[in-house]
Amino acid sequence: MTDVSTMSPLPAVIDELWARRAELSAADAEARHAVVAAVDLLDTGKARVAQVTADGRVAVDERAKRAILLSFKVLGMARSQVGDFQHHDRVPLKSSFDGVRVVPGAIARWGSYLAPGVVLMPSFTNIGAYVGADTMVDTWATVGSCAQIGRDVHLSGGAGIGGVLEPPNAVPVVVEDEALIGSRAMIVEGARVGRGAVVGAGTILSASMPVIDVHTGEELGRGRVPDWCVAVGGTRQKEFPGGTFGLPCVLVLKRLEPGQRHDKAALNDVLREHGVNT
Repeated sequence: MTDVSTMSPLPAVIDELWARRAELSAADAEARHAVVAAVDLLDTGKARVAQVTADGRVAVDERAKRAILLSFKVLGMARSQVGDFQHHDRVPLKSSFDGVRVVPGAIARWGSYLAPGVVLMPSFTNIGAYVGADTMVDTWATVGSCAQIGRDVHLSGGAGIGGVLEPPNAVPVVVEDEALIGSRAMIVEGARVGRGAVVGAGTILSASMPVIDVHTGEELGRGRVPDWCVAVGGTRQKEFPGGTFGLPCVLVLKRLEPGQRHDKAALNDVLREHGVNT
């Protein structure tokens, strides 16, 4: 993880406000103006909380996270209404959807960015999230605060992409370009899904979860599904004083060719071959 606050497009005044955040309130008009302007940059995609660098690391803009956290200090509670539904919150709903399809029932908060071509089925996208072009956020999927979703990703029905705000240097969940996250899968605690990877339905991936190649038995790391592979939830046996128990892990079943598109029938065959629900 690399902090890129020194290169942040957000103004340094955010750091000054952060240093005296304990004394701020909704009555501080000057502070509120600065924070709103900063979060507007996130809302329009001119700034983002984190991104993958050329050398493959996740760079976090701590200043962007601080701006989001400060918004809860300097924005007062306000009532809003969408049709018959009333809301009472400090953070308003997003209002800019250029080139984005938003199906009734979808909710996106101000400070999240949705690139052109994104489709939001009835779902929830939180403040600080970034969703790349042509990505599908399917029904009941959740994109948590500051989560970074690439382009041409499919977040299947009920998938949960975890959010993280504090501490400001915490790495958010990253789902890279062209990945497919299966129904009811959970990607949390700053975990990362590589480019073109397929994560099977119901899989849980956290930052501490071991990822294991089933063909070699090698642990490929923790909290990151490699690029261009098919991965599912599994267990590994571990000895304890009280007996042998199965602990959760993620299993890499198959390597895909870089650029290989996700053929639904072929993926189902891979999963069925290993007795995994599709």
